[in-house]
Amino acid sequence: MLNEFKEFIARGNVMDLAVGVIIGAAFTKIVTSVVDDLVMPVVGAITGGGFDFSNYFLPLSANVNAPTLAAARQQGAVLAYGNFITVLINFLILAWIIFLLIKIVNRLRRSIEREKPPAPDAPPPQDILLLAEIRDLLKQRA
Repeated sequence: MLNEFKEFIARGNVMDLAVGVIIGAAFTKIVTSVVDDLVMPVVGAITGGGFDFSNYFLPLSANVNAPTLAAARQQGAVLAYGNFITVLINFLILAWIIFLLIKIVNRLRRSIEREKPPAPDAPPPQDILLLAEIRDLLKQRA
């Protein structure tokens, strides 16, 4: 069983997945910083004076009267739609960056494939040759 486990871990797919998860976690921090430190201040400046989505919420209880989301959550149930908007913006930025990366990788693959010399023509499979022979015999009878 230990050998099977070693074989499983040594496969390229498992290692690629592990690297992807680690890089993804680090990349998430970058995207969060871009949203919190670059995008949201610009949105705040456009919408007028320190617009911060993270503290926008609707109280779901009469006991909630706090000005910040963290304090409101301690007082009772809240609908934190501002936090959702921030997470949604994070997702859209992350999806856009991944789309651009995949587009670049696809472009590189296509350019590499164009540079490859064409593969020599392989002989057709035996069943195709047999079908072609049958077709030719039928043409001769007609």
